[in-house]
Amino acid sequence: MKYIVILGDGMADWPLKELGGKTPLQAAEKPNIDALAKNAEVGLCRTVPQGFKPGSDVANLSVMGYDPRECYTGRSPLEAVSIGIPLRDTDVTLRCNLVTLSDEENYEDKTMLDYSAGEISTAEARELIGFLKQHFDSEKFTLYAGVSYRHCLVADHGKTGHDLTPPHDITDKPVRGFLPKGPQAQEYLDMMKRSAKLLRDHPINLARIAAGKRPANSVWFWGEGTKPRLENFESKFGKKGAVISAVDLVKGIGILAGMKVIDVEGATGNYDTNFTGKADAALAALLSGGQDLVYVHMEAPDECGHQGDIAHKVYSIECIDKQVVKRIAEGLRTANQPFRMLICPDHPTPIAVRTHVSDPVPYLLYEEGKDNGNGAASYDEEQAKKTGILLEEGTQLMKKLLS
Repeated sequence: MKYIVILGDGMADWPLKELGGKTPLQAAEKPNIDALAKNAEVGLCRTVPQGFKPGSDVANLSVMGYDPRECYTGRSPLEAVSIGIPLRDTDVTLRCNLVTLSDEENYEDKTMLDYSAGEISTAEARELIGFLKQHFDSEKFTLYAGVSYRHCLVADHGKTGHDLTPPHDITDKPVRGFLPKGPQAQEYLDMMKRSAKLLRDHPINLARIAAGKRPANSVWFWGEGTKPRLENFESKFGKKGAVISAVDLVKGIGILAGMKVIDVEGATGNYDTNFTGKADAALAALLSGGQDLVYVHMEAPDECGHQGDIAHKVYSIECIDKQVVKRIAEGLRTANQPFRMLICPDHPTPIAVRTHVSDPVPYLLYEEGKDNGNGAASYDEEQAKKTGILLEEGTQLMKKLLS
């Protein structure tokens, strides 16, 4: 038996008047997923434990079978592991976004225009982070480049307990009420203010503005944490597992869990990602790579949710259906390989609020050759609710998949 998790990050949503009162999952043409739903267990699952913010870190840990209440130490350390940063027990890490702020002179008066600086390219971002490192790196702080707008700051013997707001939570809002608070808040704020002055006239940003793109004109710190530890996935579940993702967060979880992390050329973390490449990599890992389980993570629906991009969120779901689910299922059937497939988001990212919420997510659990249908006519939020199933613990999903 082979096992596949199809994780459409932020795929769940709320009904939208622009879609005639449907959610993106309901509006999308997804015949392959809907066909599975008719013979699958469909229900709702609470992937974010009570008391936790609905982040992709906590939610993906839950879906992977790890209880955040036992192992979660913050978001940025998971990303730091993927970047290859050697963390010490005394280090505190922070996620460092390159963002676009409005151009008011006083930092406190600026507005968060774009948490991703227009989805800045990795090449441009690395040059900007390299430039900032010359001004920020010290015995106390070290800045590391990641992918696109996602980077990392490490504080030697840093302190925790800060109130740091994710920038995607405050799109189009003034930053004044969301600036860092806590023991080292002034140091972080000073760096954010300095970055705005340093980046304002950088050639990369001048070129982006000339091309009609948004400049990366500030850094924004959030998601603090300390060195994490996860139980080995194979030891915990008795299966060899692999992770396919474009984002450092999910790769970092995979690395810490001792899973194989598979990079796919053209994987971007947005709706232009290489969907078929991810499917083909998953098939190769399962059929000839010695893996029992592959966790295929696609960030695209989440990014579209944050951007308020209804059309591309629907498009992303349709790509997952046709280019990933169909391709993997057909490939395994052709090889006469029995399989079980779990399809779910980690959390909803509703277009209406453009950020994560803690609502339970719809899940689909399918086993080839078995009719486990429980009345769902399709895969979406409403059909999942109608089945009456609500799993209160996200870790139950992996247990059910592997049982």
